[in-house]
Amino acid sequence: MTLVALAFSLLIVVFGVVGLVSPSRTVDVARYFATPARLYFAAAVRVFMGLALFFAAPDSRAPELLRILGVVVVAAGVTIPAVGLERILKLMDWWSAKGPGIVRTQAAFALVLGLLLAYGLLP
Repeated sequence: MTLVALAFSLLIVVFGVVGLVSPSRTVDVARYFATPARLYFAAAVRVFMGLALFFAAPDSRAPELLRILGVVVVAAGVTIPAVGLERILKLMDWWSAKGPGIVRTQAAFALVLGLLLAYGLLP
């Protein structure tokens, strides 16, 4: 499970880099998932990623932190369908209207989080 969690952390790093370089592409990717089927897929990926973090935690450098993050990510994945597509679309409209600065800020956060996760998961 550690390799799966490490792959997810590196994917977060890639999303962070893409968001810093091209914020509009990040908005386009987010809007791509704005259909019911893709929304459920994104929720399932989050749940799987959270489980991977949770089960990889014992072999990591920060097991307690990774367990907590795993639970938070699973909760976020379960919450996505409960929020509903209409509210998520409104959130995306608000988010994209704030301009590239907010997208770059969140991308920088994703980049740092992905790097920290990777560091924590490496032996």
